[in-house]
Amino acid sequence: MLASRLLRSRWLGTVAVTAAILTAGGVLGTSAYAGEDEHRALPAHVFSPYFQAYTDASPAQQSAASGARYLTMAFLQTAQTGSCDILWNGDPTKPVAWSTFGPDIAKIRAHGGDVIPSFGGFTADDTATEIADSCPDVDKIAAAFEKVITTYNVTRLDLDVEDNSLTNTAGIDRRNKAIRKVQEWAARHRRAIQFVYTIPTGPTGLEQTGIDVLANAVRNGARIDIVNIMTFDYYDDQAHEMARDTKTAAAGLVSTLHTLYPHRPTARLWRMVGITEMIGIDDYGSGGETGPKEIFTLADAKDITRWAADHNIAELSFWALGRDNGGCPGTPGSDDCSGVAQSAWQFTHIMTPFTHGHDGRDGDDGRED
Repeated sequence: MLASRLLRSRWLGTVAVTAAILTAGGVLGTSAYAGEDEHRALPAHVFSPYFQAYTDASPAQQSAASGARYLTMAFLQTAQTGSCDILWNGDPTKPVAWSTFGPDIAKIRAHGGDVIPSFGGFTADDTATEIADSCPDVDKIAAAFEKVITTYNVTRLDLDVEDNSLTNTAGIDRRNKAIRKVQEWAARHRRAIQFVYTIPTGPTGLEQTGIDVLANAVRNGARIDIVNIMTFDYYDDQAHEMARDTKTAAAGLVSTLHTLYPHRPTARLWRMVGITEMIGIDDYGSGGETGPKEIFTLADAKDITRWAADHNIAELSFWALGRDNGGCPGTPGSDDCSGVAQSAWQFTHIMTPFTHGHDGRDGDDGRED
């Protein structure tokens, strides 16, 4: 997403871990609409492409037009380094309040869907405006997560950790300590919570920096339910068969998870896997790189959707919904088209059937065994 991320920085001027929140009581945030969605849980296996919240597009309109019922909303970050105040895109005119995206979320829910707010992303991670990199106070980081949860009554948070955030050891430790605090807060308020890290991968598995993020979570007692790997932008000047590399990256992830959670059965480890593709031509080549282009094709989408269902993974996604059109064949890393010949929303239509199951919790007892 490098070119996309650079464009993002122009728009913004600046793991996922995902947290699924299931409300059992009636204690909600200030949203006038939150109570309408009590007891909601995402499906156990969900397709949720990224919506570029830094554009002027409406998530409800894109959801309705594409048929994508579930959206991951990117991104939440601070306005400047050192701040503990979370904003959509770091933009002071887009606070975490029902007036910002709330009416769109209500429309999406009215049609049987939901959203996953996403923290971080490349721009935030590159500029130290990701909440845990920016804010030195663990309690305030936890409060930022809780504010998003209660304002929108969401059932999942996505924490996209990449670039400099992968090596910011203080930020990593603060983030995982905050996750633990949110889990304790959720237990007190009878909320069931999942956390999922969204992090980069190589074609055979996580790099050591990604493993270190997860290992720190284990040491801090932060329960990580899904690890969502970004299977694109390898930048190694090698030829890639993107579907094949997704499968080998996921297998490598499961091997890493087995090391981190040695007592969990393999089937459960596969239920911790999330996959995010970049549809069409990814960012490699947009900066003048001359190696083979990295292209995730329509055929790859069909293959991976079947494979993901067969392997019972938790989450399937792509970057990004606004790119799901054929408006710029041959162009790498565009922010508003895929770079391949396709009809409008064709990748979404292929991958939407992955969503199935009734509950995102899969019987997790919450123990770090």
